[in-house]
Parts: sequence; C-alpha cells; structure tokens
Amino acid sequence: MKKAEIIVDKYFLTGAVDKRIFGSFIEHLGRAVYEGIYQEGNPNSDAQGFRKDTLDLVKELQVPIVRYPGGNFVSGFRWEDSVGPKDKRPSRPELAWGVIETNQFGLNEFADWSKKAGSDIMMAVNLGTRGPEDAKNLLEYCNFKGGTYYSDLRKEHGYKDPHDIKVWCLGNEMDGPWQMGHKTATEYGRIAAETSRLMKFMDPTIETVACGSSNLDMPTFGSWEYTVLDEAYDEVDYMSLHQYYGNRDDDTPDFLASSKGMDDFISGVVSICDAVKAKKHGKKNINLSFDEWNVWYHSNEADEKLEKWIQAPHQLEDIYNFEDALLVGSMLITLLRHADRVKIACLAQLVNVIAPIMTSDTGAWRQTIFYPYFHASVYGRGTVLNTQVHTPVYESKTYGEAPYLDSVCIWNEEEDTLTIFAVNKSLEEDMEVSCDLRQFEGYKVAEHIVLTNDDLKAVNTEAAPNTVAPTLSSATKLENGKLQTVFGKHSWNVIRLSK
Repeated sequence: MKKAEIIVDKYFLTGAVDKRIFGSFIEHLGRAVYEGIYQEGNPNSDAQGFRKDTLDLVKELQVPIVRYPGGNFVSGFRWEDSVGPKDKRPSRPELAWGVIETNQFGLNEFADWSKKAGSDIMMAVNLGTRGPEDAKNLLEYCNFKGGTYYSDLRKEHGYKDPHDIKVWCLGNEMDGPWQMGHKTATEYGRIAAETSRLMKFMDPTIETVACGSSNLDMPTFGSWEYTVLDEAYDEVDYMSLHQYYGNRDDDTPDFLASSKGMDDFISGVVSICDAVKAKKHGKKNINLSFDEWNVWYHSNEADEKLEKWIQAPHQLEDIYNFEDALLVGSMLITLLRHADRVKIACLAQLVNVIAPIMTSDTGAWRQTIFYPYFHASVYGRGTVLNTQVHTPVYESKTYGEAPYLDSVCIWNEEEDTLTIFAVNKSLEEDMEVSCDLRQFEGYKVAEHIVLTNDDLKAVNTEAAPNTVAPTLSSATKLENGKLQTVFGKHSWNVIRLSK
C-alpha cells in the first residue's frame, strides 16, 4: 500500500474561498437553454417554462454565479433581440455553432431563472461584431433604476427593478480565429479597456473580466495576456482562463495528471499579471477568473456529423464516466489551492452541454462529475489552508512528474468544520494517509465520503442514474489529534470534521 502525508497548520493560510469559484456557465448552445433549463409545455416545467427538475439539481449544487449567454455565442449576440414580447423577437442564424436561435429565451428570462436558482449573473458583452456603445446600452438596460431610454425600456418589458449585475465579461476568447470579430492582443486590449471604462462611468460598482488566451496551447499564450493587460490593467479586475482536457489516447494516468497542467497554467498567468503590475507600479492585483474549465472530448466525433441550421441540436453532449469525475475532483482541488488569486471559476457548462446535469423529456439526472462539484461547492466554503502533500509520484507522458495524491484542506472557522478533499490517482493501490490535526482540538470525524467504481468507464444514465454515486467509508480515525485514513485506489474522498 502506498503511503502519503498531508501537512497543514492553522496559521499558514492560502486565502479565503470566494464562493464564486464554484460558478458555472449557460450558453445558447445545444440543449443547455432549450430543453435544459427551459422547456415550455413539458410536464416538468413551471408556468414560465423553467424545468423544475433541473432547477432542483442546480439548487442542490448551490451554484453561486452563472456566466451567460456565452461563450462563442456572445460574439454575435444582439441582446435587443432577446428582450420584449416573444412574438416580436426575431429568429436568426447563429454563426458560432451553425444553428438557428429563436430568442424565445433571453436576458430577462435568464434573470428570472437565476433568481429561482439562487445564482448571481456573470454577463458577457459582445466585443466581436459589436463594441463599447452596445455594452454600455446593455448595462443601462440591466442596472439603471429608470429615467433613461434603456432602463425605461426594461420597465416596459415588465421589469421594474434593475437586474443589478455586478460581474461582466469583456467578450469571449477574442484571440481565437474561430471567434466572430477576433482581434490581435493590442486591438482587443484597447477595446476592452475602453469598454470597461465606459461601463464603469455608468456603474462604478461593477467588476470586469478581460479575455485571456482561449487555451494554454494558443501560439500567442503569454504574450497575449501581457499585451492585453499592458493596455487594460487600470480598467479591468480579472483575467480569464479557459482550459478543457480529454482522454483521447485512453491513457488514464496521463489524463489524471492534467490537473498538474492546470496548476502550471494558473501559476503562469499569475506571474504575467504580476509582471505587468510591477511594470506599471500597480496598486492592485489582477485576479483570475477561470471561467471555462471541464473535461470535453467524448462528443467531438458526433458533433462533426451534426446537421446545420436547426434549433437546439444535441451538441457537445459528453456522457461522463467515472475517471472524468476523478479529474474534475482534482481540478477543483487545484482551483482551491489557488484561492488567493482565483476568485471566479465556471464549470462549463451546467446542463446537457458538457455538463454535470443531463435532461430528457421525462427527467433530469446527475452525471458522474456532479458529485465532486457538489461536494466542493457545499463543503468547500471557508479558508484554504496551505496544504502540503508528501506523496509518491509517477511519470506522466504529457506533464512529467505527477503526484498520486491531490489534496487540499478547507477550514471554516465560523462553523467549526474542517474538510479534506483528496483524489488517489493510483489505479492499482490503496493509499495510507496521515495528517497531524492536534491544532484543531475538539474536532471529530463527521463522515468520510467516497466516490469510486471498479469500472473507470462507468457512466450514469436516466435508466441507471446511480451507477456512480457516493458511499460512506469507515476508514478514517482521529485519535489524539492524529488522523489516519485509507484512500482506496482511484477514488475521490471528502473527509468532514467538526466539533
């Protein structure tokens, strides 16, 4: 059996967890909106057409913020098309995904849905085919109380009170040649700075997110971030990161090592942000918004065969297996370990499209990746302890030396709880783990939750929704302040301690 040690000290802190790190994402893409969160006439829908079964699962996840409406979709988005009487809204060809957008679900419907879900909105503006003027008008529509053209238009549409949206994405993946209106770093940095400046003239309480590289493999990665911040440092608050991973070569150890790549990505972007800060003698930190992250590869082949110019096709519908849940757990641990600088993160996406929740006309169910996301969101609030992990390592093909054990500890001093999240990535061996918790006098083991399955490729379906589901373990003991436990081979673990 492998052996490892987790080392924490209650006085050595990484930082407070911003609850927005457990955010998610809804784009007008595939069945995320239509048939996902909204389906008029379905027996499971409420009077507004919102899927109640989906809402119940979203509320279970306690999703604090949801990014909307894209994604690639936003770079051609005419927000005016999505508001007002539904019979007056135009259907338009949606160039990002090659479909027809009916606009029967729009900005105000999403605001209503978000209230029911208990989530704030992270709104994206179109800096692809549009620019600062339209972003300013959209902000006026959403956040002004009244007495102006666009705020009074919102009232005419039945929304007396402002939506009061506080976080705004300045476009999406503007470095990508697939993006409508994509730009060079200098072009984008200038328009992002001006857009943010105009928006903050109107509402100084908002925060803005500048687009970072679309992924770590972009040829302009690094220089893009530096150039954009060189133009926009004083006007923006966050730099975005996007990254997806897939087990395309069926190399599970290498796939599970992807969280090391994510860790390096975050550290690299932090370094660039701080380099620009040093150059400009800046007084603030640019923090990170990792507003697209997930596993994405299962649906790639099917999506190549999709018919174009239809409404809400089955697009990007990855069916997640158990090993995907292990990596999602490790990615959540990675985000938490960087909680001092990662303040917002969005699992992309929330329903049907590369999502923890799937729906059919007859119901909704939890995919395998639902569970680590749920556990982290519900039990991961508090302060991240500077968690040191002494663990055996292995050599991965893509990322080099990778740890068998990923772990992070969260201390919620207000509620007197301590939570240890951990993934044992060994495919063959259980792991005996110790942790000295004598500083946390009076704490006892409340439960040890485990997600595991003998079949790494096991999936949940509507017919068999609990094939991969959490169980409780009795392997954890705490005696005289010394915690001893066993993490089973290839397992996600949540140890909860309380007074």
